[in-house]
Amino acid sequence: MRQIVLAVLFALGLATSANAEDYPSRPITMVIPFAAGGPTDVLGRVVADRMSQLLGQQVVVENVGGAGGMTGVQRVAQSPPDGYTIVLGTVGTHAQNQTLYKRPLYNAATDFTPVALMAQVPLVLIARKDLPVNNLQEFIAYAKANQSKMSFGSAGAGSATHLGCVLLNAAMGVDIQHVPYRGTGPAMQDLAAGRIDYLCEIVTTALPQIQGGTVKPIAMLSLDRSPVLPNLPTANESGLPKFEAYTWNAIFLPKGASREIVNKLNSMIVETMKTPAVKDRLQGLGVMIVPPEKETPEYLDQFVKSEIEKWAAPIRASGAEVE
Repeated sequence: MRQIVLAVLFALGLATSANAEDYPSRPITMVIPFAAGGPTDVLGRVVADRMSQLLGQQVVVENVGGAGGMTGVQRVAQSPPDGYTIVLGTVGTHAQNQTLYKRPLYNAATDFTPVALMAQVPLVLIARKDLPVNNLQEFIAYAKANQSKMSFGSAGAGSATHLGCVLLNAAMGVDIQHVPYRGTGPAMQDLAAGRIDYLCEIVTTALPQIQGGTVKPIAMLSLDRSPVLPNLPTANESGLPKFEAYTWNAIFLPKGASREIVNKLNSMIVETMKTPAVKDRLQGLGVMIVPPEKETPEYLDQFVKSEIEKWAAPIRASGAEVE
């Protein structure tokens, strides 16, 4: 009996080794937990296209939005850890929602296998083009005088764009109505049409609208100016010291994925982000690709835990909460 058990275990070990060695042998699904056309979707599709070339298998993008990104992320958490379903996580899906939501659909620190942190992206404060302000100091004064009549939009309750403005409003000392949308696209359309007053938008998707003159840039919500908007002052230098709001993007597998699969995916993602065409495309959108010391699965594991802790205090202090 003991020899049979050992034989079975040995066979399973060989099968696991072979599977990891042959991985991937079929298409991989990359779940993007937000609507098509948004900043996470734009980055994900650029990355998926290059990963497909490097892996020799198609990386198929599937947009699964809802609940501030948690619907799509939960689906991945419940998938087999075989390497064929991955999720493109963000600061919202894997850090902020753990405090923002009363009942998160998963534990971001324990329900996933970290693969690689890829990029960090600052937010930018943009307003309807006819708002009578031209810089952050004027915006703060106007918001304080007109807060009962103003509204701000977001890509949805619990999204990075929502929390960016929640933190900004708290820093300015104002209470302004939140209008959640089903993604960045419709929120941007309403801002351009003047139906809402401002967005705290990810620079990736705000940039074309700023360049096209359909919205008015007020301030970068980062500590340093963005290379793609070098003349736009930051909140940090415009009266809100040390203020920053951002998102980041990372790849996760379901909990229990093998080390061999994690290592292969990690190496492919690192190579993808170093591809000149990918770097040029993303950096032209304001995306900051992470340095080599932040590329490992171990770094991402600790980073997620630190981000959950980092965002918990300001979210609680702001009073923001989602059922």
